[in-house]
Amino acid sequence: MPSDPVSSRRTFLSGASGALALTVLPVPADATDRAAAATPVELPMGGAPAPLDAAWFPNRLHAYVWRNWALVPHDRLARVIGATEDQIGRVALRMGLEPARGLTDAQLRRAHLTIIRRNWHLLPYDQLLALLDWAAERLAYTLREDDFFFVKVGNLKPKCEPLRWSEPTAEESARADEIAAIVRAHFPDGRLEGDQPLFAFIDALRAPVPPGASVRAEPRTDAIPASKDPLRIGYSYFALCGDPLIDRDLDPYPDGLLRRLALVGATAVWLHIELAHLAALPWNPDARIDQRREALRDLVVRSARHGLRVFLYLNEPRALPAKSTVFEHNPAWRGIEEQGYHAVCTSAPDVRAAIRDGIADLCRAVPELGGFFSITASENLTSCWSHGRGDTCPRCASRGPAEVIAEVSRTFAEGVALAGGRQRYVAWDWGWHDDWALDVIRRLPDSAQLMSVSEWSLPIERGGVKTEVGEYSISAIGPGPRAKRHWEAAQARGLRVAAKVQCGNTWEMSAVPYLPVLENVTRHAAALRELGVRDLLLGWTTGSHPSPNIDAMREIIEGGSIESLAERRHGPSAAPHVVRFWRACSEAFREFPYHIGCVYSAPLQMGPANPLWERPTGYRACMVGIPYDDLAAWRAVYPPDVFASQLEKVATGFETALAAFRDAVTEPTHAIVEEQAFAEAAAIHFASVANQSRAVVARDAGDSAALASRCDAEAKLAVRLHALQSRESRVGFEASNQYYYTPHDLVEKVVNCRRLEALARGSGTSK
Repeated sequence: MPSDPVSSRRTFLSGASGALALTVLPVPADATDRAAAATPVELPMGGAPAPLDAAWFPNRLHAYVWRNWALVPHDRLARVIGATEDQIGRVALRMGLEPARGLTDAQLRRAHLTIIRRNWHLLPYDQLLALLDWAAERLAYTLREDDFFFVKVGNLKPKCEPLRWSEPTAEESARADEIAAIVRAHFPDGRLEGDQPLFAFIDALRAPVPPGASVRAEPRTDAIPASKDPLRIGYSYFALCGDPLIDRDLDPYPDGLLRRLALVGATAVWLHIELAHLAALPWNPDARIDQRREALRDLVVRSARHGLRVFLYLNEPRALPAKSTVFEHNPAWRGIEEQGYHAVCTSAPDVRAAIRDGIADLCRAVPELGGFFSITASENLTSCWSHGRGDTCPRCASRGPAEVIAEVSRTFAEGVALAGGRQRYVAWDWGWHDDWALDVIRRLPDSAQLMSVSEWSLPIERGGVKTEVGEYSISAIGPGPRAKRHWEAAQARGLRVAAKVQCGNTWEMSAVPYLPVLENVTRHAAALRELGVRDLLLGWTTGSHPSPNIDAMREIIEGGSIESLAERRHGPSAAPHVVRFWRACSEAFREFPYHIGCVYSAPLQMGPANPLWERPTGYRACMVGIPYDDLAAWRAVYPPDVFASQLEKVATGFETALAAFRDAVTEPTHAIVEEQAFAEAAAIHFASVANQSRAVVARDAGDSAALASRCDAEAKLAVRLHALQSRESRVGFEASNQYYYTPHDLVEKVVNCRRLEALARGSGTSK
């Protein structure tokens, strides 16, 4: 992996996602999709390797039924493969599954990424579309624009043959009976789907805050906070990333969530958007702008009642397919090419004018909008210099990255100013390279505010290995030298500054809503306070749940301490025990083997749900997606034993802190029980990644005894995590990835482990 965090991150994006494509003309899912489906759509294939065989199942049919049984309506599940509901029901029950509770229609619309990921190696695109009940255009959009999901599944689609129903053979049925026996032995009480339904947390966060439940002073609701007030921008714990304003039934910010965010100190919230969805852009017309604007107005009004403003994320202009007719009619707009797409060149004056006017029109249409923050060098191709390759554009080559990037920021600010300047504009320096970042800052408009990732380039040493933090770290305590350097340059110009932090969780571990590492969080906040940095983006999509961690940022920035936070939240008698717990977990977490490659590649989010493989898969780990068995990517710069040992230190530290906390507080409140549950789930994840790493080493060394032992340990971790997720539906969920795993996946992991353990021990049968 490259040492530069931006380069490391873009390594995941450099796969040949446009090298091969499959053209499909699917049956449309609804009337809206029918017009779009009239034209064939190319879906990306990448290298199209052979799919992996989940050999712990009797065959692919059984894996398909198992993985979709609790998620997809059974009539559709059967129809996709030419079966009847009775036939798939018999397959499911024979493997020990129970009658499914299933998802509501709204829940199913929030689970599409979970469904795509679990069927990636099982179904070809046409059957995947039928399973989702989508048109191909919608899937193509999701793979590219839903937080670049195609990257998260590896920049490739395994070439799966169509799956058709066939009656299980006697041998396959016997294996299904073995699976059922394993299920009964490890889950004797049944309830495999869990006691608390998936997505139950949405109703809980949507509900009104109970009287007396406030843990801080009431948020101001008299007016939208003035521009001089500090910004603490939070995110929705369950917003959809792709097009969050189009479906009013899937409200990203119900009032209950807004109030809870305000109560822990947020002063604003933000949304992923595409500018073309909210403003008329000539290269990307959209017929539903007014519909989305109405939803945005409603959100802005409701947020203001809770003392919150609404900010929109700008990442513009979005690239267009190389075959787009837009470029035929406007050749000066065609910018650099990347993987079958071309940038819309911002060196063209009419492109900048359209962006400026679009932002101005949006600000006039929604005048109480709080503002915008932008990334101008992100994973998405936007300007010709956004990925450092503007030298291949005839218009941008002579201008250089600093001039072009700063000009894009000025264009955004001009749009705000043209509408009267009521909104704030924040320029985020993500992706700005050191050799020209300061030049961009010198060129920013006077009305802009500069935001920097606080912990970026912070030097650390873990297990004797020296490296640097890129971003997404709570185990390392910022701010780092890069942010300080950029803030100083901005302040010298009189610009206001902001810090992008992660205070709830990070890709170090995002499968719980927040990590109880409050000492690390409060120390980071105190360091920012000393520098006079009070405006905060509280996290990306992950770590956004209303939590003591967000509350801690407000507490410290406003002059409090970790002790005052604990006493306010938990009362004077429990506070000392809570602080000891937070400090012990924080100390353990500072052993985490951080590297940007580790946090993106290792099975930190999947934990025990990631299968063990009998033989090397040959697949590379995906960016917070499918980790496979790619230990080389998981560990990045750390030797295998050091990587596993550091994770074991973290897991043991959490478990030790948890045991002491439970001994000290024998009658815990609901809030304490919640923190304990998330600490335990995190500890299980860290222990599992260490265990999986040692399992790969044992397998590759031919050490059957060690592999069998690791299989047994993994099965036990999966059973523990299943019990936690069964009673806490937030475990395993993150907004931009949806459910990494479900309770059925953890049951599957036990089946996977027991089969591999039997093979390793030489018995040939599962236990």
